[in-house]
Amino acid sequence: MKSNLRKIGNSRGVLIPAPFLAACGIEDEIVLRLDGKRIIIEPVHAPRAGWFDDYREDDDENVWLDLVEDESDQKEWQW
Repeated sequence: MKSNLRKIGNSRGVLIPAPFLAACGIEDEIVLRLDGKRIIIEPVHAPRAGWFDDYREDDDENVWLDLVEDESDQKEWQW
């Protein structure tokens, strides 16, 4: 697909079709970088994004219930 650069103030810009942005996961912020004579446009990914997506608070409450106290737990520690 060909496109023209447009003047925006003292800079130049290009319109990127919405389907292109959606396919790349680009919403509001981007990262621009040079790779030789190419301009790379990438979506901004927040560090640690998605780390707690599968976290359920109720899992932590029951984690200790499976531990069984035995006789060795009741003995005095010797150093």
